[in-house]
Amino acid sequence: MSPTPSSKPTYRFRTVFISDVHLGFRGCSAAYLLDFLRSVETETLYLVGDIIDVWSLRKSFFWPQAHNDVIRTILGKAKHGTRVVYIPGNHDNMFRDYDGMVFGNVEIRREAIHETADGRRLLVLHGDEFDSVIKASPLLEALGNRAYAFVLKLNRYVNLLRRAFGFPYWSIAAYLKHKVKNAVKYIANFERALAQEAQRRGLDGAVCGHIHRAEITQLDGVLYCNDGDWVESCTTLTEDFEGRLSLLRWTENKEVITHSGALAPCSLEQAA
Repeated sequence: MSPTPSSKPTYRFRTVFISDVHLGFRGCSAAYLLDFLRSVETETLYLVGDIIDVWSLRKSFFWPQAHNDVIRTILGKAKHGTRVVYIPGNHDNMFRDYDGMVFGNVEIRREAIHETADGRRLLVLHGDEFDSVIKASPLLEALGNRAYAFVLKLNRYVNLLRRAFGFPYWSIAAYLKHKVKNAVKYIANFERALAQEAQRRGLDGAVCGHIHRAEITQLDGVLYCNDGDWVESCTTLTEDFEGRLSLLRWTENKEVITHSGALAPCSLEQAA
């Protein structure tokens, strides 16, 4: 990525993928997302599902100004030359009924095929269709969502305390996903299912969201990319103008997540 000269650097990308923003949900990190959106310029912006949490809004209406600002900023980018493609997820699945339509310069697609600058063809979809829990039982999904909401509520209080003592942001949910055996197995099955679907279609890889775990990896010769979320990890998948893909974590300490999973401060040299 390269900056434009200004008091606040603006970083340019060929493509940006974000998902699982969950606007309308109290755990949404809208402030971080706004800072990111205002700091980047991109030719194409993919919104890979669960941008608006219709489920949460139906239970109790929550829509602060920051959530409205996110929508306005995205629409502003669409108006001023950024191609914006909205691929609804399971929390905003009502918008799937408008597949193929364009609203406010935003294209709505059930899924998309993205071609990178170096010629790779990637399937872009939210990914809930390949979630074994959702496919098995709506009740299990509802229970899982309640447990997740509790963890995120706890996470807010923990991070308020950490910030008071000068510690950086830390995600309880992400930690549990890495440590709990069943969660690790669930994630591995999900990733493999997406990679196999891309391979079945003769594509080079897949980009998805849904499970709130950012990742770039190769599975049996197929590229699997998950752009993470803007609830717990504040991550996005980016493509530069040579077709290289990177994950950015946009919290207090902006970081690039390398393909090996290592973290580094967000800088021009490491993100290029």
